Amino acid sequence: MSRDISGPVLDREQIFPEGAIDGLGAFNAGIKLAGDVQVGRSAFLEKHGLPSELAFKRREMAAGRLMFHAQIGYRSLEASKRAWAEIHDRLDARGGWAPDRYGICLDWSMGYARRDRARRRKGTGLILDKPEDFMALTAMAPVAPHFGDFVLGMPAAVENTSAALLAGATTIGNLSQYFTFRLPDWHDDVGTTLATVEALGLLKGQSVEILVHSNLDDGYAAWVEDMGTALGCAMIERWIVEDLMGLPLGQCFGHTFTDPVKRLAFKMALARANPTPGTMLYGNTTLYRADIAENYAALCSYIMIDMIGQLTAPTGHAVTPIPVTEAQRIPDVGEIVDAHMAAHRLAERLPLAMPLIDDQAAAALVEPLEARARSFMARALSAFTDAGINMEDPAELLLAMRRIGPGRLEAWYADPATEAPKIASAFVDEIEELADEELAQVPPADRQTLTETAPVVVIGATDVHFYGKRLIETMLRRIAVEPVDGGVSVEPAKLAEACAAAGAQAVCISTYNGVALSFVQNLKGELARRGLAIPIYVGGRLNEVLEDTGSDLPSDVAQELRQLGAQPCSTVRDFLSDLAARRRESPAASRE
Repeated sequence: MSRDISGPVLDREQIFPEGAIDGLGAFNAGIKLAGDVQVGRSAFLEKHGLPSELAFKRREMAAGRLMFHAQIGYRSLEASKRAWAEIHDRLDARGGWAPDRYGICLDWSMGYARRDRARRRKGTGLILDKPEDFMALTAMAPVAPHFGDFVLGMPAAVENTSAALLAGATTIGNLSQYFTFRLPDWHDDVGTTLATVEALGLLKGQSVEILVHSNLDDGYAAWVEDMGTALGCAMIERWIVEDLMGLPLGQCFGHTFTDPVKRLAFKMALARANPTPGTMLYGNTTLYRADIAENYAALCSYIMIDMIGQLTAPTGHAVTPIPVTEAQRIPDVGEIVDAHMAAHRLAERLPLAMPLIDDQAAAALVEPLEARARSFMARALSAFTDAGINMEDPAELLLAMRRIGPGRLEAWYADPATEAPKIASAFVDEIEELADEELAQVPPADRQTLTETAPVVVIGATDVHFYGKRLIETMLRRIAVEPVDGGVSVEPAKLAEACAAAGAQAVCISTYNGVALSFVQNLKGELARRGLAIPIYVGGRLNEVLEDTGSDLPSDVAQELRQLGAQPCSTVRDFLSDLAARRRESPAASRE
């Protein structure tokens, strides 16, 4: 490719200061390892008499049948095994409604190598210590095991991939996490990249087709503001995995796709960009609120669109009924079963309504999406070529994408001259609308106080889930308060340093990954070391597995956070009102 575009000229030495990355060597090492590690049999494969889940997907697509996906993964292996069997058995007895596949919510600490894991912080998910644990779990019922998060894209990619294969898993991910997720206190991105490529080589060396899973919402799709850029990143990812490495890539999305027209349009465009059967369409959990009854309407609103998409043009994606309690806690078995029963009942009724369905509004967006995606891909790959990046080495391409990051890639290579109009990512619209709703509930006097005093507020997220962080930033800007970016997947020391550098008068944390209490404890210590005594606000999922309780279940830690002096916030307006009250009480609260 020749460079025929405007924009920054990439400098290979700045991207790879350590020199060449031998990804081809790592890939071949993985293929060689496949001589010792091959897919084991599973109850699912035995039941269907098929070699892989990909073969199952193709068969069900040809039959026009909807497939269903469920998420499980409690901290306890025993609890997860019981759930694996009970969800299947209860739904199967209801009318053959058992899920086709289970996504296993591994703890993010599983991303560390097994020998290193014990000394690392942990979240609230499932921890499998040895290959036998993987096998014991998947043997519980004939449901396809999908090992997604914290396998590929992590330092422990090879050992976790090996264990998943031995347990009979033929769909393994989550490759998109590689691009955006950062494990706490882990900075060896070259090692992570080579481990990921070696694990992909291990998948390539299998005697059956292994579907590489990538949830786009955990990668670039949740970070870029143009849906065309998101599709373009998906196309580059497919080119790396399928064209360079010869592996089938099943892509997933859904968490941040709220607008029904855009949700269906992206599914249509993705099917044209990547005809390989997809893994699942994830639930749009950003729709969920505190009221459980209202959440059933949200569940139906997204899953109906997903079912329509599969009935009109099957892509192999399983639909995912997310329990309506997801926003409040880790759902129990009964809540998972209830969500699936509601979805199956809807699936029974939906064919009667199909004559009323017109998807032209969604179809009209497909060509513009493709045009912008193709332009972005061509411009980005041209820049990589001109920089001297080895376009045959998957590790160099992956690491270049990761180090440049989604924001700069979009700013540099999303072509403003493309005739096709920009289509705003669905989460952008949703956050704007939610900001309006939330600000309408904030008393005018509080908004005025914050506007007049303009506090310096640093906003950070403890993990890759940045939705809450962006909502807070949007609302602050609406009242003329410019937030300070504290980072995503930020460590306490770095967040404290950002507070010190900015002269922060408050720090706000969005958290989801089960570290709320320990993170705030560490942050308080880091702030104190820098002589800072500022209010700490915490929102999101405020839970953690507390070792002194003797339980594997996460506990609500809101009270413990209060005892530390932090302020838990159930809504952003709670944060703004409390901050306004503090500003009124402070004699130094004045606009600089």
